[in-house]
Order: sequence, then structure tokens, then C-alpha cells
Amino acid sequence: MDWVQLQVTVTPELVEPVSELFHRYAKSVVVEQSGGFNPDEGEEPDPSAPVMVTAYFPNDRRAAWRRERIDFGVRVLSLIRPVPSAHERVVSPKEWEESWKEHFPVLRVGNGLVLAPPWSEVEAAPGQVLVRLDPGLAFGTGHHPTTRRCLTELERLMKPGARVLDVGCGSGVLSVVAARLGAGEVRALDIDAAAVRATRANTRANGVPMDVKVTRGTLPQPGLGAFDLVLANLSARLLITLAPQLCAVLANDGVLVGSGLLEERRDEVVAALEGAGLALRAEFHDEEWVTVVCKRGDDDHE
Repeated sequence: MDWVQLQVTVTPELVEPVSELFHRYAKSVVVEQSGGFNPDEGEEPDPSAPVMVTAYFPNDRRAAWRRERIDFGVRVLSLIRPVPSAHERVVSPKEWEESWKEHFPVLRVGNGLVLAPPWSEVEAAPGQVLVRLDPGLAFGTGHHPTTRRCLTELERLMKPGARVLDVGCGSGVLSVVAARLGAGEVRALDIDAAAVRATRANTRANGVPMDVKVTRGTLPQPGLGAFDLVLANLSARLLITLAPQLCAVLANDGVLVGSGLLEERRDEVVAALEGAGLALRAEFHDEEWVTVVCKRGDDDHE
């Protein structure tokens, strides 16, 4: 079945009422605004920047009725503040499918990791680890520089039977790869319910559900115990805030891979981690992003 796409560009104060209107009659609503800010760092978008709100609903016998109701609602909102007319077009299932495929190609990371979307026909060669990941569920497809670096370090540092903690698991890509690389136990945490569902779905899709325990929440978390490897692809602000807790869940010789920080926040993050009792062992710069590798109770750098 084809889908109807309605798009309208509005000022920020109209995003909520227009989104609510679209939600009443559409199956899906997407809000897109200009980037250049990091909400994890407490930054906010430009209040004057225009925002695009897009609605999708089936092009079935009720499509005209849905469009009439939306048009009426837009006219009512325009009595308060002008709202431009929505741009309409029909999207075919094939176009939708090809759009996803275009943005999520197969990714090869490290020495033998292969990340592929569910529709890919790629197969793992001998010695490779293939992970199939649904990119539409939550953040984390492996294509972002911080995720790629975390995957590379995960492959390098993983020891068979290790206990691994994934803080801010997102799509679950790091947790699934850890399980596939031979971790003895993997715990995954995220405050976002969608991320928890995504991680569980991706662990099932890759045949490792018994190896990954997913919990909605963050640190501290009762009953976690000590971990040989902690993965924290978060943000500078969260790494600073959670530094004592990240140290507390590491085993005596445990290793932390911290990522998601921009270069200008590197010194603050390292100071916080070292102040919590961790020693910097290595750091990597990928574009404007920094990844740090720290070890508990070891002050030798690599």
C-alpha cells in the first residue's frame, strides 16, 4: 500500500500543536529541526530556527477524510498564528524501502566485525562476526565515529568469558557484538524504553538473548557486581556525572571505554575519570570525537 506524506514547516512554538494535530489522524509523525546542538550536553536548539513536521498515513479509502480533518485543524491554528499549507505527496513502499537501504549500508569494522541491516544478503566469511541490526529502532547503527571506535576497541579488548556492561545501550549493537565475541555475561542499561526494546529485539534477531540482560535505568544499579569491560558511549556531561559510578562497577583490572565526547570536552572528561580513580591508557580522535580507554588502578599509558 502507498502512503501519503504531509510536510509543513513551522516556527518552534507551533511544533507541539501541529504535531498533536497530525498525531490525531496520521499513523506516524516525524519532527525534524536543525542540528548543531547536543541535548546530552544541556544545549538547546535555536528558538528561531524553522522546524519541519511530517505526517504519514495509508493512502486508503480514509485518506481523503484524514486530509480534510488535518486541513481543517491547520485553518483553526492559523487563526492564532499563520501556518503554511502542507505539502503532499504519495510514497510507494518500494521508495520507502530503498530509502532505508541507501542510508544503512553494510559496515566492516576492525579485523572481523561485519554489521548489516536485516535486508542485506551479505554472509560472514570464516573468522568474521556478522551482526544483523535493525537501524530503525534506536540510536546505534555503527556508522557514527564514536560507535565505530567503540566496536574496534571492544574487538581488541574482549577476552572470552568476560563480564561486560553497556551503559546507554541504544540499539544494543555493542551488547550484541560483545556476546558474539564470547563474553560470559553482558548487562545493558538505557533510560529510554525504546532503546530497551530495540536491544532486546536485536539480541533475539542475532540469537544471543540468553547472553544479554537488558534493564531500563542507569548507574548506580543494585546487584550489578564488577565488570571486566565497561562500554559507555554517552556524552561528555554524562561521562563526567557518572565517573564515580563507572569506576565503582569495574573489576580491579577492569577497562572502561568512554566515548561520545567532543574534543573541546576531552580535558574535563579525563580529569573527572582520573579523579574517580581511573588511569588513562589510550585515546583516539575520530573527526571531532574522542574516545578514551581507562583502566582501574593502573597509571601506565599505552
